[in-house]
Amino acid sequence: MKLYDLSPEISEGMAAYKDKAEKKPKIIPTRTLKDGANESKIELELHTGSHVDAPFHFFENGKTVDRIDLSRFMGECAVLDFTKVKNSITKNDFKNSKIQKDDIVLLKTKNKFENSFNPNFTFLESSGAEYLASKKIKAVGIDNLGIERSQPNHETHKILLRNDIIIFEGLDLSKVKSGRYFFYGFPLKIRNGDASPVRAVLAGD
Repeated sequence: MKLYDLSPEISEGMAAYKDKAEKKPKIIPTRTLKDGANESKIELELHTGSHVDAPFHFFENGKTVDRIDLSRFMGECAVLDFTKVKNSITKNDFKNSKIQKDDIVLLKTKNKFENSFNPNFTFLESSGAEYLASKKIKAVGIDNLGIERSQPNHETHKILLRNDIIIFEGLDLSKVKSGRYFFYGFPLKIRNGDASPVRAVLAGD
């Protein structure tokens, strides 16, 4: 069985959503070997790098990451290839896909991980989100720091999270082909967390 690491490296120079300075991580040494040991702390916006969005991200009474059952962060996974889609993934783009109930669906797009944010990334349009909700999947992920753009009311997020579908963003799918895998993406146990960093991994042939 081969393991695929889907998490980009966390560094101060990594891409962040819209490249906002406050979303860039800071890694700060607090001790050195001269003091007895190397130690450091990190300041990290919870929606930077590979992370998972909880329903509380958009709903006042939505579940926080610490209250979601761990089984939701792992399971049978379908990686779907949308690299030929130039703008948005809609319901019609899923017509030939074979999605099963309780799947974790990962959307591989033309997005590439670089050191700067691309505002024209491929995203999941609301009709695509409605389709995934109708299939009763447990989670969806995408290879960009956002699953939607140009949606003032955040329709895609709300459709998914309202249907108890958690959202993985910031995944690196560049070395993964479409097909069936097993996915792991556990969050930190953050009290009242609207999101959490994850180390996302696929297992497969």
